[in-house]
Amino acid sequence: MSVDTQKETLGFQAEIQQLLKLMIHSLYSNKEIFLRELISNASDAADKLRFEALTDNALYEGNSDLNIRISFDKDQRTVTVSDNGIGMSREEVIDHIGTIAKSGTRQFFESLTGDQAKDTRLIGQFGVGFYSAFIVADKVTLTTRRAGSGQGVRWESNGEGTYTLEAVDKPTRGTEVTLHLRPDEDEFLDNYRLRNIISKYSDHISLPIIMKASGKDADIDKGETVNRASALWVRPKKDITEQEYAEFYKHVSHDFEEPLAHIHTRVEGNQSYTTLFYVPKRAPFDLWDRDGRHGIKLYVRRVFIMDDAEQLMPNYLRFVRGVVDSDDLPLNVSREILQRNKSIDTIRAASVKKVLGVLEDLASNEPEKYAAFWKEFGRVMKEGPVEDLANRERIAKLLRFASTHTDTEAQDVALEHYVARMKTGQDKIYYVTADSFAAAKNSPHLEIFRKKGIEVLLLSDRVDEWLTSHLNDFAGKPLQSIAKGDLDLGELEDQAQKDELEKAAGELKDLTTRMKETLGDKVKEVRISQRLTRSPSCLVVEEHDMAVNFQKMLKAAGHAVPSTAPILEINPQHPLVVRLNNETDAQRIADWTHILFDQALLNEGGQLDDPTAFVQRLNDMLMLLTK
Repeated sequence: MSVDTQKETLGFQAEIQQLLKLMIHSLYSNKEIFLRELISNASDAADKLRFEALTDNALYEGNSDLNIRISFDKDQRTVTVSDNGIGMSREEVIDHIGTIAKSGTRQFFESLTGDQAKDTRLIGQFGVGFYSAFIVADKVTLTTRRAGSGQGVRWESNGEGTYTLEAVDKPTRGTEVTLHLRPDEDEFLDNYRLRNIISKYSDHISLPIIMKASGKDADIDKGETVNRASALWVRPKKDITEQEYAEFYKHVSHDFEEPLAHIHTRVEGNQSYTTLFYVPKRAPFDLWDRDGRHGIKLYVRRVFIMDDAEQLMPNYLRFVRGVVDSDDLPLNVSREILQRNKSIDTIRAASVKKVLGVLEDLASNEPEKYAAFWKEFGRVMKEGPVEDLANRERIAKLLRFASTHTDTEAQDVALEHYVARMKTGQDKIYYVTADSFAAAKNSPHLEIFRKKGIEVLLLSDRVDEWLTSHLNDFAGKPLQSIAKGDLDLGELEDQAQKDELEKAAGELKDLTTRMKETLGDKVKEVRISQRLTRSPSCLVVEEHDMAVNFQKMLKAAGHAVPSTAPILEINPQHPLVVRLNNETDAQRIADWTHILFDQALLNEGGQLDDPTAFVQRLNDMLMLLTK
C-alpha cells in the first residue's frame, strides 16, 4: 500500500527538552537501563493489545503470538527493540513522545534539586522510558503502526529540540525503536552484553524476548528466547530471588531504587487470586496529587486489564505499587464494574490487611526501617483512621508523633508508648496542634503540662487536625486537645492551685468584664487561665469548635469557615495582667487588652485584622517605658 511520505518537522514541548538534558546527564552512570525501559514499554504495548483484542479480535491481524525482539548491527552501529503490540497512530506518537501530557509535570520540575543523585530518583519516578534511549544514542528512529490501521508512521530525532514525522509502509503492527549509538557506546554492540542486561533487568517480563540465536546448532532465522517469559507473580515464591523481586518492582513502578518491602500472596478457595505488592523506600513527587490514580495493575488470568486500579487499594495506601491477578473476574471488567463487585471488595480488604501486616512487622522488628518509611509516608498514613474505619485500631498503632518526651521534630512516639508512660491518675492523651513544629513546641498551652511533667503530643502536619477530629481515643484513653474547652487534669490537678485560681477569678472579675466589653464579638469570653505559667494570655476554643490555625488553613484553601469566636484566657500572676488590673486609664486598658488578644492570636498562627493598629499600640506602650 502506498502512502504520502511527506516529512514534517515538529518541535518538542519545552518540558521534553528540559527532561532530555536532565536525563542524559543524570542517568549516564547507569546508562544500561535504556534497554530495560524500552523492553518495559514493549511489554506494556503487548498488554494493551491483549486488552483491546478482548472486544475486537481482528486487532491481532491473524497473529496472536506476541513477543519482543532485540537485535544489533555492528556495521550500522545500531541497536533495535521491536514488538508486535498495539502500536501507535500518528496522533498517539505526537501525544506520547512529543509532549508530556501526564498530570504532575509541574510538581516534577519543581521537585528537582540540582543534586544529581536525588534528581536521578525523581526522573525514574516520573517514568521516562522512551527518552532513556538518548543516553546512549545520538539519533533515534521509531517506526510504528497501530493495530487495525493501514498506515505506519516514522518518528526520528537527535534529541536536540525537534523531531520529524512521516507516513511509511509497515506491513506488521507494533513498534520498532532503532538507536543509532554514540561513538563511545560500542559495548552495546555485543550479543553477550545485551543478553546480560536482559537477564539482569527483564527476566521477569512475561513475553518472550527473542534475540538472534547463537551456538553451532542454533536456528538463526527463528532466534531464541533469552528470558524466562513467565509472569513473575505466578511463580512459586521459593523460586524467585530478591533481585528478581526488586527488578520487577522497578518495572511496575518506574522507580530506580529497590523497594523497602514486598508482599507476595496466593489465595485459593472461594476466590483465587495472586497479589504482589511493594512498599517503596521514598515518596514519589506526586504523592499529594489525590486526584491522580496510583499504583496497582489489575490482571485477569495473566491478561492485563488496567493500570492504576484505584478500587484495589484505599487512598491512604496510594504509595503501594504492584499487581493483582484474579482468576475469577470477567475479562471485560471495567472501572464501573469494579466499584460494585463483591470479589473486588474481598480482594481489597485482604490486600489492606497484608500491607498493614508488613508495616506492623517493620515497626516491631526493624524500627529503623519503619522510621525511614514514616518519614516518607507518615502524613499519608495519618489519613487512614479517617478513611478506613474497619482498620482504625491497627492504623492507630502504626502512627508516630513528635512529643514533649523528646522535644525533637522526629515523629517517633507511638501512641502505645505514650500510654505506657502516662502518669498515675492521668486518663487522657494530650496533644497540641500548630502550623509548625516550633509553634507547637513553644505553645503557651504547654506551660502547665511542662511544669507538671505531663507528656503532650506535638502535632504540626496539616493532616493532624483532620486526624484528631476523627481519632477520638486509643486503648480506651480519649485524645484531648490542650487548647480546647476547660482544662481538666483530673487527679493530676493541684487543689491548692485550683483554689488560688478561683480566688483570682473573683479578684479580676471587673478586669475580665472590661476586657470582654473592649474586644466585643472578637471573643466569646475572657477568663482566668490555669494553663499559663509564663505567658500573659492565650486563646482557646470550645471543645467542639474548630482550632484557630485549622480555620486559617481552610480559609487559605478557599473553604467557607463558620464564624466561631475564641476564648481569651489571661494569666493572673503575670506582671502585665497584674499591672493591667491596677490600671485606671481606660485607653491604656483598652490598648493592653487588644495587645494581649493579638499576641495570643499570633501564637495560634492566626492573622491580625489590623497589623498596623497592633504595631502602633505596642509602640505607644513601649514609649511609656522610656518616660
